[in-house]
Amino acid sequence: MSDGARRPAFYALRPGGWRDYVTLLHPPYTLWHLSYVAIGAALAPTMKWGLLGWTVLAFLLAMGVGAHALDELNGRPLETRIPSRVLVALAVASIAAACAIGIVVALRTTLWLLLFVAFGAFVVAAYNLELFGGAFHSDVWFAAAWGAFPVLTAYVASTERVRLAVVAAAAFGFLSSLAQRRLSTQVRLVRRRVESVAGEARLAGGTVLPVDADLLARAPEAALQALAAAMALLAAALLLFRAA
Repeated sequence: MSDGARRPAFYALRPGGWRDYVTLLHPPYTLWHLSYVAIGAALAPTMKWGLLGWTVLAFLLAMGVGAHALDELNGRPLETRIPSRVLVALAVASIAAACAIGIVVALRTTLWLLLFVAFGAFVVAAYNLELFGGAFHSDVWFAAAWGAFPVLTAYVASTERVRLAVVAAAAFGFLSSLAQRRLSTQVRLVRRRVESVAGEARLAGGTVLPVDADLLARAPEAALQALAAAMALLAAALLLFRAA
């Protein structure tokens, strides 16, 4: 495997110092899932830009910082050198701040949002710490919590109701996140657990292709990078449309 392929993720920087905190944020994936927040808000009849800002901040704290800090605490998959006590402090402070934002927004809009706050706080711990024997650490729960949930939350915060359009958008978030999870599962396996691969693929006509770890990870990883960019562009297009 090449030096780049040995990294635990394609976006992981060299371990140590400030680079660990950038890696911890999973920048392309965090942007991907924050895009769902923008999509949900953009579907609302009235665009509430200030509310969108607070909702994005809450998800950035809970998911971008808190969830990823818990994930790193649970087995060090990104191989950072951030002390465990710092990871715990980051997780507790960021998730608490996100919940506080959610509660304030709920008190000013609809108390139904308190259910969303409670679910978010629960699932971020249950998924990333693999609580209850890992019952919530699955493809389906990832797609629901990281895909459908941000879309629904942003829409309900803006409209105080659920309509068919946002159900369809939530299904889009679910399925696209499910695709992300399925692709990233193979990439993580190759990058983080496979030590060596040896073999070849014989094509019709007699051509022989060497099979190695780079080959196994290259296509799904390229798809993940393209999807992350596409999701951010979709969210940007919707926001620009609403701004105009």
